[in-house]
Amino acid sequence: MSNFEVLLVAVGMAIDAFAVCMAVGALPGPHGPRQAFRLAFHFGLFQCLMPIVGWLAGTSIEPYIRDVDHWVAFALLVFVGGRMLWSASRADHEMNADPSRGWTLVMLSIAVSIDALAVGLSLALVGVAVVFPALLIGATTGVLSLLGLKLGISMGRALGRSVGIVGGVVLIGIGVRVLLQHVML
Repeated sequence: MSNFEVLLVAVGMAIDAFAVCMAVGALPGPHGPRQAFRLAFHFGLFQCLMPIVGWLAGTSIEPYIRDVDHWVAFALLVFVGGRMLWSASRADHEMNADPSRGWTLVMLSIAVSIDALAVGLSLALVGVAVVFPALLIGATTGVLSLLGLKLGISMGRALGRSVGIVGGVVLIGIGVRVLLQHVML
């Protein structure tokens, strides 16, 4: 696998994190450097670690992962997207919790990186070392997460509360896409 192919995989893996960060950035609430760092760091970290876990797992647990990974990602994204819709529809439209903290951050990190587990497994099956691809996937995800957050913040300021509703719908849509991709194959 060439470095260019690894970069394409990294960008492909980072697209969900980019979209989630756009949705989070569009929400009213805190958008300081700490929140940006937490999102980008955790998304990048999970995207880096999941291929390594998948690669280490090899083919021994692949049937178990394949049967549930899409359901886990779907449930987490629908849950967080539903919370965003609920918060955006409230009169005061303030988020009850900072999505860059606590269990929301963990759920989002797992949801956007669950496919990276399969990538790591694929790398093991074709005999590719995992360290460089995992680091590149993590770094690319971190950078694209920051860009998505910045874009989402500017969209949120320009469009107001309705963008929180769109963000929730986007997260639910990503969850449905993940589910349909696996169910239809």
